[in-house]
Amino acid sequence: MLNKTVIKIKSDLYLKHASIFSNPSQTAKAVILYFHGGGLIFGQRDDLPDFHLQELCNAGYMIVTFDYPLAPTSKIAQIIDDVKDSIQLYAEQPLIFSHAVLPYFLWGRSAGAYLCLLAASHSYAKPPLGVISYYGYGFLADHWFNQPSPFYCRLPRISEECIISKSEKATPIGLLETCYSLYICARQQGKWIDQLFNEREKYFYRDFSLRFAQDFSLTQPIFLAHSINDPDVPYQEFLALSTLLKNSERYIVSDETHDFDRFTDTVSTKELLSRTIEFLNRSL
Repeated sequence: MLNKTVIKIKSDLYLKHASIFSNPSQTAKAVILYFHGGGLIFGQRDDLPDFHLQELCNAGYMIVTFDYPLAPTSKIAQIIDDVKDSIQLYAEQPLIFSHAVLPYFLWGRSAGAYLCLLAASHSYAKPPLGVISYYGYGFLADHWFNQPSPFYCRLPRISEECIISKSEKATPIGLLETCYSLYICARQQGKWIDQLFNEREKYFYRDFSLRFAQDFSLTQPIFLAHSINDPDVPYQEFLALSTLLKNSERYIVSDETHDFDRFTDTVSTKELLSRTIEFLNRSL
């Protein structure tokens, strides 16, 4: 049986929380700071399947899942700064989250993985031991993110009215039944970056592509997982990311789903969690 505790975190931008998961029968050896996926537009911090929580906590890891503000109300600079603040908070004040001072890893799925990879190169009071990326990206390969997506264009067409934000207040929760339509519409029209960034596109690449972001350099071990048949983030993006992150360990599957690990009874997901735990244990 896992314990879950929700704590409030100070933020001037929005009402911010983190969830802490642990197995009280295990002595924790490290903490995993987790950031959810959702294209930076939808999703929420507690999206991890129970299987993942059980496997990792039973292996002796605590998991802290953080809020972060979502686009289009919040732009990419605000989002990444908020993620860095969350990491810095743990690095400087770990006893807020744990009864002991423990080393930590960063883990993200999809957009959360991108945020973790970009944030990991920042200077912290105590750096992470490693980074785990499940089907993440770095805005590296050409065109897939700034032109209409063949996969999303096969879905029913969504009106451009959907890409107009009707809220002016920052929020960390993007409900699937409302905000996912915004993401689909943006991908159908090749206007995803427009939801994240208001300036000229070349400055987006300069500051927020992993290839060009200033001071982007990772020395920690990195675990990259991706599917060859990913319909959302193409395999070419994974190959570009793997080439950039030369010190990475890779886990590749052939599933035809972007977030393939949401199907927790598959061989792919069970092996993925096993390989993730092996990576964590080696990196301690």
